[in-house]
Amino acid sequence: MSGGLDVAAVRRDFPILSVTTHGHRLVYLDSASSSQKPAAVIEAMSHYYETTHANVHRGVYAIAEEATRLYEQGRSKVARFIGASSPREIVFTKNVTEAINLVANTWGRRNLGPGDVVLLTEMEHHANLVPWLMLAEERGFSLRYLPLTTEGRLDLSGLDRLLDGVKLVGVSAMSNVLGTINPVQQVADAAHRAGALCLVDAAQLVPHRRTSVAELGCDFLGFTGHKMLGPTGIGGLWAREELLEAMPPFLGGGEMISDVRLDGFSTNDVPWKFEAGTMPIAEVVGLGAAIDYLEELGMEAVTAHERELTSYALRTLRDRHGDDLVIFGPENLECRGGVISLALGDIHPHDVSQVLDEWGVCVRAGHHCAKPLMRRLGVSATARASFYVYNDADDVDALSDALAEAKKFFG
Repeated sequence: MSGGLDVAAVRRDFPILSVTTHGHRLVYLDSASSSQKPAAVIEAMSHYYETTHANVHRGVYAIAEEATRLYEQGRSKVARFIGASSPREIVFTKNVTEAINLVANTWGRRNLGPGDVVLLTEMEHHANLVPWLMLAEERGFSLRYLPLTTEGRLDLSGLDRLLDGVKLVGVSAMSNVLGTINPVQQVADAAHRAGALCLVDAAQLVPHRRTSVAELGCDFLGFTGHKMLGPTGIGGLWAREELLEAMPPFLGGGEMISDVRLDGFSTNDVPWKFEAGTMPIAEVVGLGAAIDYLEELGMEAVTAHERELTSYALRTLRDRHGDDLVIFGPENLECRGGVISLALGDIHPHDVSQVLDEWGVCVRAGHHCAKPLMRRLGVSATARASFYVYNDADDVDALSDALAEAKKFFG
């Protein structure tokens, strides 16, 4: 089972996967939270620090110019990877959370006020909820929410009605809890017909599916590096260039200006007007290496592997654990990614996770930064296993065995 990936070879590229924990091999099933890093990413960042480190866009000496080249090369790689029309449409941020906050505090603060509406969904991560809740309290606009079906998919039956008066639609491309892959293009097209813009939280989509912002039809898209084999502290915002041009700067300081006077300032060109101060240069280099690695694997192969592995996991877990196990999210693998949130009897998810850890199996337990969705599901938390390029059927079997041990332990 590989879906076209040589998983054994892939695993050898990840130094941490040779680690043992509690006397067992490490079975890492928490990539929806943060993926592991291949040696190519670690080495690219080390090489940068060992040979090249200098601030970008400033020095004219050789290593400073090389640092700038690598930094902007990283931007070009991101643009190619998500199908942007120009690297100028890519703004580097720490993560999707910062990307959405950037949109809320620039475009949102300038364009939203009393009488306006922002439409979100009931499955959003807090990163696409809290910034809008904060801004709504300040600016006086309203929030509406697309509901979910019982299967955990977006209920679009009332979409046109909900879009009345809406200026922005914010939607997750893939739920970090349910694995649901949402019909972003359909939502974006409907938003545009209603005169609204569409913002996409693609934190879970970009690492696992070939992504084209042109095909999605959105206006803003956030992504994060640490979920796609890259380092922490780097992600980005894609937006149509004309929107970036019209938006005011987010942070003030060095680099984001073209001129400063005692009575005012003028901004740098996009995207640099949104990149104040010294940016995470080594992390951009690492992100570029992660993109190279994923492109070498091939995103179609990544997707096929995860779909095959998710199918095996759903079948294996249900056959072995039956009614003792509840798995949340869609049944249809065409609209589901490699995320499995589960409840094991009446055992608290944190207790499940702790027992699994004793067997070397790493899963996430908690509300997954999606408390409104947890309330919609009628639970306070779930245990979540999530798959990536270095996982295979043996990892699923280890998860199933460890769940059996948890049932045995709690009687």
